Order: sequence, then structure tokens, then C-alpha cells
Amino acid sequence: MQAEPDAPSGLRGLSDIQKGALAGIVVVLCWSGFNIVSRFGSTGTFTPFDLAALRYSISGLIALPLFLTRVAVRDWPRYMVLTLFGGLGYALLVYSGFSFAPSAHAGVFVNGGIPFWTVIMLGIGSGFRIPRAVLIALLLSTCGLLLIASESLFAPRHGTEWIGDLLFLCAALTWAIFGLLMRRWQIQPKLAVLGIASFAAVSYLPVYLLWLPKTIANASWGDLLLQGTYQGVIAALLASGMYSYAIQKIGASQASMMLALVPAVSAIGAYLLLGESISLTVAIGIIVVSAGAALGALPNRKAVR
Repeated sequence: MQAEPDAPSGLRGLSDIQKGALAGIVVVLCWSGFNIVSRFGSTGTFTPFDLAALRYSISGLIALPLFLTRVAVRDWPRYMVLTLFGGLGYALLVYSGFSFAPSAHAGVFVNGGIPFWTVIMLGIGSGFRIPRAVLIALLLSTCGLLLIASESLFAPRHGTEWIGDLLFLCAALTWAIFGLLMRRWQIQPKLAVLGIASFAAVSYLPVYLLWLPKTIANASWGDLLLQGTYQGVIAALLASGMYSYAIQKIGASQASMMLALVPAVSAIGAYLLLGESISLTVAIGIIVVSAGAALGALPNRKAVR
């Protein structure tokens, strides 16, 4: 039986909802930067496979010794399943998506798609009765997604962006499954992070080194440091751990809704740092989906249960 997730010492005087909300805010900040940094890497020196290798070589090096000493072998199968959805599946899909579509699209389709898939699966799998506020939030988020998708699917100058959008939606589905499994199995967030990083490194790196295309040798030390630090530490360890902690404190539905706040932050950051333009349609979509996220993340006892 898994122990209750450990709270950081500075959060022990707060309620579960406050702890979960703070953890969700950390995830929003981490993932906003992740969209920008990953888009920068995917359109520059690195292949999607290079970024995944950086993510799991660094996080795996840190996690593997700790995981082997803290988790019994009989418990490994669950961590392997978590790795499939919250590790390799998510990472490879989202990194590949960045090769086709801009970071503003990732912010909408990944972070807007996660709450959509989460609530849909809760409703289908467990008879979850969706509160009215969550339904309205989903409607707003879906409208925002359609506004963004309309530009990608029908504008000739963005003929390949729909491929990235589809990959982002698939990545959102894998992450939603990961969140629901974490909630169901009640695995400690720190152990989940260690397990995912460990199994991803052991299973992926040999395949990458032997067979997958790579251009990492052409990267500068500055690019390697930026991508390695963000992918291997901030994204793989910090953001994943905080999200796992948030879903155990406030529920998978509430935590996933907070992620839809990422589009506005990542789009603005991409505009300032990468020079990516934001059309009126994209801007409206970002505002709408962010409004839906804010509404869906409001405390609701039924949703938390």
C-alpha cells in the first residue's frame, strides 16, 4: 500500500486544495517554458528523438539509483505502465508535434486537450457526473481548440500544421491516462517521477543510440545545456512531480483544468522570445480556452471526489 504523498515543508500548513493549486501553478509555469524551449529545439539543431534522449538520459541518471533502492521489484509493472503513457508516449508525441506546429498550438492542443480527455474518460469509465461548471469549462475550451484548429486545417500557408495538432492531441490523451492512473493507484509523486525517468532511460536510450536519426553532435554547448536542463530536470522531474502531487490533492479533473491556462503564457512567451506571430483567431482561441481553464479549476467538491 502506497504512503500518502509527502508535502514540501513550506506547504504543510495549507489545505489540500491550496497545496494542489500551488503545485498546479508550478506546472503551468514549467510547461509554458517547455513549449517554447521544445519548439526552439525542434526547429533548430535537434530531432525529436534527440530531445527525448536529453530528457531521459539526464533524468534517468539522477533517478535510477534512487528508484532501485526505494521501490520493490514486485511493484515495477505499474511504473512501466506509467512510463508508457506519462513518459515515452507523451514525450515522443509532443516533440514530434513541435516539428510541424508552433508552440501556441501546443499550448492549446496539449494543455487544452488534457482536461478534455480527462473528463471524458472519467465520465465513460466511472460514471462521473460532470458538474455544470465543468461542462461550461469544457465547452469554452473546445471552442478555443476549434478556433485554433480552423487556422491550421484550412489555411494553405499552414499546410502541415494539422499533423502537429494531431500529435499534440494524442500526447494530451496519453498524459490524461497517466494522470488518471496516478489518481487510481495512489503512487507517491516522487516515486512515480523516479520510476518513469528510470524505465524511460533504460528502454529508450539503447534504441536511440543504435537506430534512431540524430543530429545532436551538431549542437552547441549552449543549446545542449539549455535543452538538457529544461528537458531532463524541469520537465521530466519537477513538472511531472508537481502534476502528480496536484492530482492527488485536488483530483485529476481539477488539476488537468489548470493546465489549460498554459496557452496564454506560452503564446505570449513565444511571441516575445521566438518572434512567432499571434493572429486574431489564435488570440481569441487562447482567451476562450484560458477562460474555460480558469472556470474548470475552481474548487468543486463533486469534481474533487
